[in-house]
Amino acid sequence: MLNFSKYQGAGNDFVLIDARHESFDPGRERVAALCDRHRGVGADGLMMLEADSVSEFRMRYFNADGGESTMCGNGGRCIALFAHHLGIGGLHKEFRGVDGLHTADLLSLEADGAGAIVALGMVDVSRVERLETGYFLNTGSPHYVEFVQNLDQLDVRTRGARIRHDRRFEAGGGTNVDFVEWVSDGHIRVRTFERGVEDETLACGTGVTASVLAAVLHADSRQTQFRIDVPGGTLGVRFAVRDGDRFSGIVLTGPARKVFDGKIDVNFL
Repeated sequence: MLNFSKYQGAGNDFVLIDARHESFDPGRERVAALCDRHRGVGADGLMMLEADSVSEFRMRYFNADGGESTMCGNGGRCIALFAHHLGIGGLHKEFRGVDGLHTADLLSLEADGAGAIVALGMVDVSRVERLETGYFLNTGSPHYVEFVQNLDQLDVRTRGARIRHDRRFEAGGGTNVDFVEWVSDGHIRVRTFERGVEDETLACGTGVTASVLAAVLHADSRQTQFRIDVPGGTLGVRFAVRDGDRFSGIVLTGPARKVFDGKIDVNFL
């Protein structure tokens, strides 16, 4: 039997495994089966928490289709809370993702300890590519950002799938796609089509980060802190320094919550 936990951050949900103590082979079919919402646990992705020689732990992230992937911002907040529940470190944590080292600060814990607001340090962004219809940048994962009106009426699944497989992004294995509606200076709304899930998700942490940086350039904004409304709730992104298209000191803030612990017979996979 495999021990696992289920967490969610603004509706972006994950299966988490403490790989320091659980023996788990993250084969593509096995991960996809666990993430299957009809025959498995059900999740947008799976994360393994592993021991690391240079930080408190290592985060490995797998998409719902089973493929090992790039950084996940909502996942980063959830795995920081998972580590806290495992007794790893204090309220400030440092861990390694595929894109480098990250910090995470648990700003407030709920009374039952199951949920928290987590501030996650993101990687610096050194380049934002301006395209004819939008922006392309990497915030730990690749994102195409397009500004739209009437976001609620947009067919995100159809339009997002078309852009996700656009030949412009083939070299990097495709892209995530973010549709952004400007509300006011310092406030945007975002809907995201995620590669690997191949559908819209309720939230995407690297996606809202990319959307904020693109919004700053798109509107020539002087704001350094944004509120982002997503279908799964509200997130915050701030940055310390902007130098042209370069951004540093980026922090993604939002909720993380433990949903349940479970055991599953991996033989069914």
